[in-house]
Amino acid sequence: MLYQRRISVWVKRIYITREFGDDDHGKAQRKKNRGRRGCLSGQKRIAAVARSFGVPVLMVSSFDHVLQAEEGVAVVQVDRGADSADLYIANHISAGDIVITQDYGLAALALGKRCRVLSNRGQEYEDSKMDFMLEGRHARAVERRRGHYSKGPKAITAEEKNLFQHKLTKLLTLLQENVQL
Repeated sequence: MLYQRRISVWVKRIYITREFGDDDHGKAQRKKNRGRRGCLSGQKRIAAVARSFGVPVLMVSSFDHVLQAEEGVAVVQVDRGADSADLYIANHISAGDIVITQDYGLAALALGKRCRVLSNRGQEYEDSKMDFMLEGRHARAVERRRGHYSKGPKAITAEEKNLFQHKLTKLLTLLQENVQL
């Protein structure tokens, strides 16, 4: 219990953006998933891991999404807009927070504020790779403006969900072990 209290000094909060609220894409997929047992949404996976370490979670989304607060998970809803949730997170994070997002821009801002950043697929973003990732994002945006569209990301597999949960647990364990007494 001593470590669970002290880790909060280093990890004040885990911030997550809307894409982690549900693992599905749309109404038809939600109906399909209704009968499945043992299928945890991204939010529930994060909340379970964070709760075991005593770290609060803040989920940020626009008013367009209905989210439920639960034990250990606070919900903040912001105005509609392309980057409203990301800007809210960027303005409220501080060194030692963990940010979970798949947006490279938000990841770059969070790394600049000395936060740890994970993607929903379990990849930990690093400063050394961020320039390359942002350059690739810009190149894809230029291609979209020219009318060339890609297929988009593949659906997240069960293996990737488990990898993400493992990486988050490993990150929190590492931070807990590095707490200076």
